Amino acid sequence: MPGDRRLLDIGPPLPGAPEPTERADAARNRRLLLDAAQQLVREQGVDCLTMDALAKRAGVGKGTIFRRFGSRAGLMLALLDHSERKYQEAFMFGQPPLGPGAPPVERLVAFGRVRLLDIEVEGELHRAAEIGGARDRYSGAPYGLLRAHVAMLLRQAAAPGEIALVTDSLLAMLSAALVMHQMQVQGYTREQIGDNWEAIVRRVVTR
Repeated sequence: MPGDRRLLDIGPPLPGAPEPTERADAARNRRLLLDAAQQLVREQGVDCLTMDALAKRAGVGKGTIFRRFGSRAGLMLALLDHSERKYQEAFMFGQPPLGPGAPPVERLVAFGRVRLLDIEVEGELHRAAEIGGARDRYSGAPYGLLRAHVAMLLRQAAAPGEIALVTDSLLAMLSAALVMHQMQVQGYTREQIGDNWEAIVRRVVTR
């Protein structure tokens, strides 16, 4: 905010004065609230994520939640972004087999299985994001990062074929709309869909 910027630009602090930490504290508190929201969704489903429920889980007043996110819709969007960032950090910098240090095929398998878990517990958020950004979904930064990561692993695994097309085909299997249809309408479990993902990944890289 402009007021914050003026406070930070008035010059060096007096000797012994505390460093300005409001922004860091605010960011940390926001992450803690979103972690609590993610736990609620994973335990009870997205319909149970309300401002009241989050306030109770996080031990704060409901007004704090509204000031942070504005509305339940704002909270949902923030939670999806939070979930995506954690997923990206995990496959880029986290522990193997999802993160660096495992063979590329094992990383691909883990990439899909972890994504399926996210969709199982936060599918409505993912599906809403896919529909809301349908026009530019495939040219946007979130999809571009997933695409670059999968393509990198396919190249490391020396997968045959046109890597760009293979990448898009694999990622299509992890579409929230498709996965939720498979679970909710066709009756497949996440484990079955994950096993199918693994079988296709191994087939793709060994042709």
